[in-house]
Amino acid sequence: MTVTLVNPDGLPKPDVYRQLSIATGSKLVFLAGQVARDAEGRRVGEGDLAAQVEQAYLNIGTALAGVGGSFDDVAKLTIYVVDWSPDKLPSLGEGVARAAAKLGVDPVKPITLLGVAALGEPDLLVEVEATAVLD
Repeated sequence: MTVTLVNPDGLPKPDVYRQLSIATGSKLVFLAGQVARDAEGRRVGEGDLAAQVEQAYLNIGTALAGVGGSFDDVAKLTIYVVDWSPDKLPSLGEGVARAAAKLGVDPVKPITLLGVAALGEPDLLVEVEATAVLD
């Protein structure tokens, strides 16, 4: 595997993400932010944060499979959530867990979570960017 996830001593050890990743592959893959759209561009999970997170993660898996990788090759995620507040954390976690079950992966990665006022289209609640490393 090209990405090893680590929580080094001296830093908090959260359950839902890792503090850093060590990437040893030779090809960097930068994915555009993925949103709640299916392969035909149709809306998925309108008004449902968990469903939108799930679709964004599944889209990352699909994109990486298209270039010979998988979600396991993700080294870092940046998650943008409209009007973020801590009460949205359970829905975020639910969407991640559902996507992980479908992808058959451990979704725990280094993550930056940002609250934003809006995204590119008014129905979008979340957008997820990924950086991956492939051999």
